[in-house]
Amino acid sequence: MSLPTLDDLEVEGRRVLVRADLNVPLDEGAVSDDFRIVASLRTIRELRDRGANVIVASHLGRPKGVDPAFSMLPVTERLGELGGFPTIQSPTVIGPEAAATIEGAPEGAVVVLENTRFEPGESKNDPAVADGLAALADLFVNDAFGTAHRAHASNVGVAERLPSAAGRLLEAEIEAFRRLLGTPERPYIVVLGGAKVSDKLEVIKHLLPKVDLMLIGGGMCFTLLEAGGYQIGDSLVETSMIDEVRAVLDGPGGSKIVLPDDIVAADRFAEDAEHVVVAATGIPDGSIGLDIGPVTIRRFSAVIEEAASVFWNGPMGVFEWEAFRAGTAGVAEAVAASGGYTVVGGGDSVAALRLLGRDGDVSFVSSGGGAGLQMLEGKTLPGIAVLERWS
Repeated sequence: MSLPTLDDLEVEGRRVLVRADLNVPLDEGAVSDDFRIVASLRTIRELRDRGANVIVASHLGRPKGVDPAFSMLPVTERLGELGGFPTIQSPTVIGPEAAATIEGAPEGAVVVLENTRFEPGESKNDPAVADGLAALADLFVNDAFGTAHRAHASNVGVAERLPSAAGRLLEAEIEAFRRLLGTPERPYIVVLGGAKVSDKLEVIKHLLPKVDLMLIGGGMCFTLLEAGGYQIGDSLVETSMIDEVRAVLDGPGGSKIVLPDDIVAADRFAEDAEHVVVAATGIPDGSIGLDIGPVTIRRFSAVIEEAASVFWNGPMGVFEWEAFRAGTAGVAEAVAASGGYTVVGGGDSVAALRLLGRDGDVSFVSSGGGAGLQMLEGKTLPGIAVLERWS
């Protein structure tokens, strides 16, 4: 795959629409985690420095139509604070008001369009929305890896209408995952967590032939434990996935899957729940597994620290609650301590790294969860594929 980059664009004096991933959490109307904003700055700054008139588009949350609670305004303000440049919020995504905001913006100011999902046709790649976005700019840069697996108007539709290229973040994301997809240095270890095995079963199937070991924790491990015939108490289980999971465990490569030895089990799903460490193969009835246990932490950590390549996606437990954070913290510390090539993807895994202050100690922190998983599944991402027409 050969993609055009910023190096291939003449941007001075041109209006450049940048699709960024500024979908950040808000707390009482303020940005509570600016990781994705920081990640977007390299491309925006380079375009400004090269004399482009920069317009930024992004979605925020999952609004049902126009909803002031999901306005881009706090994101726009934080972007300007972090970037050290003036930002102007457009009242709309497309149309005369957006065009007038761009036309009236002073030199050097970055215009941020309103939440793209305020337009009902955005997620359907509606030609009218794509036309409206394309009318605002001369060139298009896709820097939103987090939405590259979705064919929306703001990443695919507009790229079909304007000369387009990949931004610096998108370039870096593709390179990081290509390194894992190609011939990664060995041992190659994948660590998966999170709630549902259904979200990651395809990536498990695709990666098993390629990895040396796959360590699985989080809520998803209980479906695998039950499929293996073990007692999981009242822990989270996807009953409909049991047969498919059992086929994976019993099939070629199933022996590479490493499940927890022990579990931190609680009497209820609550931050202050009473909890004990039990064997993963016999969680008592009435108990819910909420984290991997200390034996598993040591075992997983030892494997990770000896790895030459590591990919981690998904927490090992309910890390937001201190009583059930040790598993995720242990994996984060092991990944950070590994001397190998380490990639961490997925919002919760990244949040855990940042919470522990270890995000600067891994080789690459991905801004996309689902997109990264789909790349590792070997799928073609529409937001990336569409750029190839301009190469």
